[in-house]
Amino acid sequence: MIPVNRNGEVWVFAEQEDGVLNDVSLELMGKARELADTLGVKAAAVLPGRDVKPLAPRLIALGADKVYIVQDRRLAHVQTNSYAKVVSALIERHAPQIVLYGATNIGRDLAPRIASTVRAGMTADCTDLQIQDVTEPRTKEVHKNLLLQIRPAFGGNIIATIVNYDWWPQMATVREGVMPLLDPDSSRTGEVIEETVELTEADFPLKLIERKVTERTVNLKGARVIAAGGGGLRNRENFRLIHELAGVIGGAVGASRAAVDGGFIGKEHQIGQTGTTVRPALYIAAGISGAVQHRAGMEESAKIIAINTDRDAPIFSVATYGIVGDAKDVIPKMVKALKERA
Repeated sequence: MIPVNRNGEVWVFAEQEDGVLNDVSLELMGKARELADTLGVKAAAVLPGRDVKPLAPRLIALGADKVYIVQDRRLAHVQTNSYAKVVSALIERHAPQIVLYGATNIGRDLAPRIASTVRAGMTADCTDLQIQDVTEPRTKEVHKNLLLQIRPAFGGNIIATIVNYDWWPQMATVREGVMPLLDPDSSRTGEVIEETVELTEADFPLKLIERKVTERTVNLKGARVIAAGGGGLRNRENFRLIHELAGVIGGAVGASRAAVDGGFIGKEHQIGQTGTTVRPALYIAAGISGAVQHRAGMEESAKIIAINTDRDAPIFSVATYGIVGDAKDVIPKMVKALKERA
């Protein structure tokens, strides 16, 4: 168990593959900077891999005061055993007070292993992080500047706030896209610290024989325009209207959880607390009631057009423009008008 260190740093596990930093790690670096400033401590990144030192300046530009690197040719590809050993060793060596990971396949695999090794608590799939004083209900003891780890629970039906009083570091995985990617500041300076961790062949139980990489077919996070459909479209056939609209406006296709659960479209298109968080220039929501779980994933869009038959639907509370009507009637008219203007 790592002792409580109120002056400990705020860390981000800087996930990278083939020398490319994962977007969620870059997003988290900005959040770590914010948390560190609130606590009055330094922000740092932990960067294991092979020949990863050239990646350090980008992390510094995004807010890192320090970048701890561990370079080993055997770390070229992520293996849970070896990476967990590296990060756990650095945590025991430097005693940070907060460690953040992206809620990627790698982060979700790695973070629990590290938490178990250093005997720390860990909250998965957070959508927000804040610093606040917390009063322990049983003892009434006031704990200063704890990390509030905020995440959806019970299938996204409630929002839970989780705190960790005394099992440190405070650790969390954070969903992609929920933290804005800050603009880099190339004038920032930071310290690159080369660390060594003794690794044996036993730490590399897997042998990579062949590697195949499949590119992501849906990039909602990077889309400037999104047309999204919900359960109000009622069936897969009607949902084709969303594809047609997206094609006309040059946008990506999104969906609410109700549409995905109804089998109208695949889960990779889902937007909201249990899907992807997006911030496009234009978001068109058709047949989406606007439950809080969905709004949390899209309400920061620059402009929102909502189409719904229910004039009291919650989606209109965040919409820039609202159209009260049946999407099956409205969308064909929109498509026709757009084609005539083209």
